Amino acid sequence: MRIFLTGATGFIGSALVPELLKAGHQVVGVTRSDAGAEALIAAGAEVHRGTLEEPEGLRDGAAKADAVIHTAFDHDFSRFVENCEKDRRVITALGEALTGSDRPLVITSGTGAGSPGHGELASEDVFDPSHPNPRVASELAGNALLEAGVNLSVVRLPQVHNPVKQGLISPLIDIARQKGVSAYVGEGRNRYPAGHLMDAVRLYRLAVEKRQPGARYHAVGEEGVEVREIAEALGRGLNVPVVSIGPEKAAEHFGWMAMFAAMDLPASSALTQARLGWHPTGPTLIADLDAMRY
Repeated sequence: MRIFLTGATGFIGSALVPELLKAGHQVVGVTRSDAGAEALIAAGAEVHRGTLEEPEGLRDGAAKADAVIHTAFDHDFSRFVENCEKDRRVITALGEALTGSDRPLVITSGTGAGSPGHGELASEDVFDPSHPNPRVASELAGNALLEAGVNLSVVRLPQVHNPVKQGLISPLIDIARQKGVSAYVGEGRNRYPAGHLMDAVRLYRLAVEKRQPGARYHAVGEEGVEVREIAEALGRGLNVPVVSIGPEKAAEHFGWMAMFAAMDLPASSALTQARLGWHPTGPTLIADLDAMRY
């Protein structure tokens, strides 16, 4: 397939390009920069110049493709709600390019959207449109496209990691550097699901090849890693004390990250594994944190 890939030079996209090419697909990667274009050409992909701020240009690129994978997202979490709305607009534009065809569109969301609450594991068969995470806007846009007949599926991400980046843990590292302590809220028993980068990119490939409308997949290798354990790994890596802070001090200590610091977000990938034959094999989150060059 000729696959139009947003976020092609990002953390996930840059690993997904060779995964798709190796499987025999053509890749048209979106980038806004000359450096990104050079990287895509060197990897063997074609280049489409575009930005998330101009969804019309992305729609034009998607219209010429056999399939679309949308991994791009503006990770400025100080403007998280605004960026989730921007993602909704982009998803809508991409879907409009595929309306009336069976060409697949794979979008990205977070595992929190599948949480039933009460500390239960998030599941692929659950969608909670009232979840406090604004990222549910992405799946709401996807649902509207499904109703319009677009062949859309969703890859939900946990904390995707390798020894360089780890999702929301990366800003926790920056905060620990700034504050001189690695902190968690209360007892730190709240959990983050995790998945290795290479397992995630393999899942995106399988999802676009499966072409299953309405499917939701979880790129989860570990159902829940306690935040205290994460903080202890950061303490080892940065050689700083590990401390507990009260909920009333979370906003002062974590800033914008406070909205996530105490969330309990365990998630399962059991249905994904059964439906796609996908099985995570990558290193654990703590192993990658211990392997980092801090």
